[in-house]
Amino acid sequence: MRIFNLKKMAVFSLQHRILFFVVFCSHFVYGQISYSIPEEMKKGSVIGNIAQDLGLDLKRLKSGKARLYSGDSTEYIELNKERGLLLIRENIDREALCAKITPCALHLQMVLENPMELYSITVEVTDINDNAPTFQKSEIRFEISESAITGASFVLGRAVDPDVGINGLRSYSLKPTDNFALDKQADVGKIVEMVLQKPLDREKQRIINLLLTAFDGGDPRLSGTMSIHITVLDANDNAPVFTQKVYKTIVTENAIKGTKLTSVSASDADDGSNSHVSYYISDAVDSSVTEIFLVDQHSGDVTVNGQIDYEKSNHYHLDVQARDQGGLSDSCKVIIDVLDVNDNKPTIDILSMSSSISEESKPNTVVAMIKVNDPDSGANGQVHCVINDNIPFAVTNPSTDFFSVRTEQELDREREAEYNITVTCSDEGVPSLSSSASLRLQISDVNDNAPVFERNNYEAYVVENNTPGLSIFTVKASDVDSNQNARVSYILEDSTVNGVPVSSYVTVSADSGVINAVRSFDYEQLKDFHFRVKVQDGGSPPLSSNVTVKITIQDQNDNAPQILYPVQTGGSLMAEIVPRSADVGYLVTKVVAVDVDSGQNAWLSYKIQKATDRALFEVGPQNGEIRTVRQVTDKDAVKQKLTVVVEDNGQPSRSAVVNINVAVADSFPEVLSEFTDFTHGKPYNDDVTFYLILALAAVSFLFITCLIVIISVKIYRWRQSRIFHHSNLPVIPYYPPGYADTGVTGTLPHMYNYDVCMTTDSRKSDCKYSTLGGQKVVIMDRSFTETMQHVKTENNFLEDPNSPELQKPPNNDWRLPPNQRPGPSGQHRFHTLQQKWTPYKKSRAAARPEEAGPGAVVGTGPWPNPPTEAEQLQALMAAANEVSEATATLGPRYNAQYVPDYRQNVYIPGSTATLTANPQQQQVPQQALPPPQALPPAEAPKAAPTPASKKKVTKKDKK
Repeated sequence: MRIFNLKKMAVFSLQHRILFFVVFCSHFVYGQISYSIPEEMKKGSVIGNIAQDLGLDLKRLKSGKARLYSGDSTEYIELNKERGLLLIRENIDREALCAKITPCALHLQMVLENPMELYSITVEVTDINDNAPTFQKSEIRFEISESAITGASFVLGRAVDPDVGINGLRSYSLKPTDNFALDKQADVGKIVEMVLQKPLDREKQRIINLLLTAFDGGDPRLSGTMSIHITVLDANDNAPVFTQKVYKTIVTENAIKGTKLTSVSASDADDGSNSHVSYYISDAVDSSVTEIFLVDQHSGDVTVNGQIDYEKSNHYHLDVQARDQGGLSDSCKVIIDVLDVNDNKPTIDILSMSSSISEESKPNTVVAMIKVNDPDSGANGQVHCVINDNIPFAVTNPSTDFFSVRTEQELDREREAEYNITVTCSDEGVPSLSSSASLRLQISDVNDNAPVFERNNYEAYVVENNTPGLSIFTVKASDVDSNQNARVSYILEDSTVNGVPVSSYVTVSADSGVINAVRSFDYEQLKDFHFRVKVQDGGSPPLSSNVTVKITIQDQNDNAPQILYPVQTGGSLMAEIVPRSADVGYLVTKVVAVDVDSGQNAWLSYKIQKATDRALFEVGPQNGEIRTVRQVTDKDAVKQKLTVVVEDNGQPSRSAVVNINVAVADSFPEVLSEFTDFTHGKPYNDDVTFYLILALAAVSFLFITCLIVIISVKIYRWRQSRIFHHSNLPVIPYYPPGYADTGVTGTLPHMYNYDVCMTTDSRKSDCKYSTLGGQKVVIMDRSFTETMQHVKTENNFLEDPNSPELQKPPNNDWRLPPNQRPGPSGQHRFHTLQQKWTPYKKSRAAARPEEAGPGAVVGTGPWPNPPTEAEQLQALMAAANEVSEATATLGPRYNAQYVPDYRQNVYIPGSTATLTANPQQQQVPQQALPPPQALPPAEAPKAAPTPASKKKVTKKDKK
């Protein structure tokens, strides 16, 4: 502890006395400073520069939120924090403030925060001569008997001057002084008495007027006066006399009204009415005192008439007069001492308080400053403060009436986040009185606790074949800190599982701690794995902890048993041989199977599902051994087939089937001959049904689509035919241009197509299509009715490329120009006759689509057998005759010189014969074509065999 004393004098227009006393203790600073000023200074006057006097920076006054605390209702002084000055705020009247008390001072406290500092400021107010002496009454009257003896005294009272010291009351003056004079022995501060110096003579002067003047010692000198009026009465020789000049008594404060304190007594030697004495409290006594005490006029009892408060005054003086009927009087003093009673509780004022404090604050940190005042005296006014609760706080007393609340030990917000501090202050009176004040203090959090998981380690189970994204379980951690420091987030620490990052197996939700599966687990590949999850809070710096998590994969019956023996092969045939001499229990073979699952999912059982002879074989349900049940006999078939089902114990169970071929024979050749045509049952493919359904749906869709297209085309053609049927326009047949002969000579090739286009009805534009030498042969009769003949050729014959009867390619005559070819000649050919050659095994093409005109029908089909020469000639004649008639009836009429008559001079290729047209045919009148009639198909006329048309009889022809 360090103590500093400082006194300094500063002279402006007044003197200042400054006493500076500073106490430093731990984090708390306490200091004292004193100033001295005269009363009645103007508002705004400067008392002193407190910042400079205390050695404080102006910034410190602002940052510490400096403020003054006076405890009085009237604030006479204020603090200017901008300049660090103490200023007069209200007019200070020393007499009103302190009355007669000296020295008169104002006691203030200046409080600073962060850190807390307390300074006591004492401002002494000095007196100035601003009050003149005054008397209680402006005039006083006496009735004095003329018989009053010389030396008789008369109480005049006293003057009152509120000023003190040299400015207070100093002297009295009485004028005139013919009969009376002031008592020289009386003190100035006591009651003034006048003494009769010269006997009175009523006959000379009935009324005497005197003037009493009181003077103070100030500069300038002030005075007050009181007029004295004396009426001279007839003689009363004896004055009353008190039995004692001073009476003393004691009274306790708060004494009830009417309490008797003492009795005064006076006697008068006169007789009669002049001996009757009356008691009065002197008019010189202050009115505030006369309101508290009362003197009985007849008995002289002094009683309590008002409230006595020791804190206001602990000592009273009463001047009591005794007066007889003749006007003679005497006086005495009554001194009353007041005993203090513990009737005031300590008052607690909180000067400064912190609303919150960090939990990392060190011990002895000041959290609040309080001032305690007890107006009682002695032990009744001695106060001590304590904190009764068991909390880490204590109260210290750095100075009188000031207490500070400090931390006693380190704080922990997690143990207690808030404290309600109750400070109880008690005095030492009997009985003791106390007061209490409550302080609420929040403990602010510091990130001093790491998050903690609920368990030291976690273990969870998940069934294999889980769905990715499945929530496995949740890890939970908590942080006892608050707010952001308690906000936890979960992090998956980097590690590997079988060389693969653990993040590809699981993820952890940062907010909720939910662990989700990233992939589908397979028990057969991974039984369990470990990883670590870290939890981190949101503090700065963040704190963290981690925990180990074990994920155990639980097996699921997802694998069917696998047959290891016997091995199932698709191409070869395996069979177990059992000799016919085998006895009961003969071990045929053993089915060996495994299941990669575990536990009861891997428990396998064996049973025979199908068998050629169930009474011959049995299988061990646990070991899969196939043994004979009975003795093998000659009646048993050589070929035995067993179907064994291997089933696991899972829920639901899975199974595998194995087919075992058993040969009951004694020799291998016998087995071989029996198993030559042995067929294996093919395993059923589960996908066959799906593919069949898919194919059926596709075919159905295509069929419906084709059906809709065909119906649409039919409707369209029917509508087109109706349009042409109802039309009245003449129909002009269209004859497509002649197909280029490509240089064919007059000698016909071995195989030709003859296409004829004509109309069958003048009201329709449909054209009938005739084909010769193809699969379909249309023969036109004279009435333009067509007959279809289907010629079917042997497919085997056509498909055999080595057949000797293949069609020969055309001869070289086709390379000659048209005018050099043998046969019919002329510049023009009938345009509806087209000659084409189609190679063997090609689609027969009439006019190419791009060369055929609208309405022309193009026929297709493979070439038939080559027609005979007679058939070619007959077809040519019929076509020429019919085309000529159609031209005469329907088409434009051509000049004969331009249209060659193909019915004349028709040459047969390879022959010297020339055929002429039948005259009857030329005479047939040309007529319009009749409507088409549906005729039954007629057989084509058979031509005589020619060398060119002869065929060899082959073996296929026989078939």
